[in-house]
Parts: sequence; structure tokens; C-alpha cells
Amino acid sequence: MNDQPRRHLEQALDACAEGRPEGIDVILQHEGPQLLGVAYRILGRHDLAEEALQDAMVQVWRKAPQQDRAGGSARGWIYAVLRNRCLTILRDDKRLASLSPEDLTRMQEARQDLQPDDDWKLLAGTGRLGECLDTLDDPSRRAILLAHVAGYSHGEISARQGVPLGTAKSWIRRGLASLRECLS
Repeated sequence: MNDQPRRHLEQALDACAEGRPEGIDVILQHEGPQLLGVAYRILGRHDLAEEALQDAMVQVWRKAPQQDRAGGSARGWIYAVLRNRCLTILRDDKRLASLSPEDLTRMQEARQDLQPDDDWKLLAGTGRLGECLDTLDDPSRRAILLAHVAGYSHGEISARQGVPLGTAKSWIRRGLASLRECLS
């Protein structure tokens, strides 16, 4: 890479470090298509590549003051930020990344319709887990099933059950402690 583009990227990082948004514009102007191409090669999906590039630019914006020029080039640092973001997406969303956006939407809609309090005995079966779940009070059992079967966050559980967040967390914590004791 000759001096002119290298200087442009260094100046762009300096602008980001100073809080000037034109720094990101310069980075995307000079490296945008190549960055998107790298992200696409790693992730294999255009929508995820665009998401990774956007997230990486946010990280570049926030972490530009920390970039160490002695540790490497501005270009190398930007690509490392993008690569790390892509790898995080692969690691965190490995199972979901293989699904199309339409399938993800259908899964989310099905998740909203899930009522674990109706058929939880079918899910737990006739084994020890079913017996232990049966000993829990209804709110704790429902909260645990929403968290560990449906994948809801504590905040979503509290909203869904119409209780304060602390109450939902307490139900889950006490219920899991009871399950551990029952199963041991």
C-alpha cells in the first residue's frame, strides 16, 4: 500500500478518535467494498456481512483512540476489527446463521406463541426431571420453562408474566435451586 491511501486511513482514524464522523466516511470510501468482500467471504451471507461491517465501523469509531500505530498499520487494525466481529457473529449465531431471514422470522413468531405452561409435562416426560418440575410452584416452573425452553431473557419473562424483573429473576433462581436439590 503506497503512502497516500495509508495516510488517508491514518487521518480517518484520527478523525474518529476526535469524534468527527467524516473519519468513517473516508474509511468506507477507501476500503468499503473490500471490507464488505472480506466479511462476505467469512460469513457466506450478504446480510450478515453488511451487519458485521456496520458493527465493525461502530467499533472502529469507538476504539479509534486506542489504536496503537506502533503495533501495526491503520488498515491492518481496521481489517482485524472486522475479522473479529465476523468471528463473533459466527461463534454466537452459528446455528441461526445457516437459516434464511424468512426461517428466522417464522421461528420468532412460533416462539411468541409458545405456552410452556400448557404442555410442559409432555416436554419433561415421565422421568425425574418431570417429577422435579411438578414439585415447583407454577410461576417458578413457567419462568424456568420460558427461559430454558423458549429462550426468553429475564426481561422478556417479566414482561410476558406481568411482574417486576426482580420477581421473575427470583422465581428462576429459586426454581433452579429447587430443581438442583431435587435432581441430586
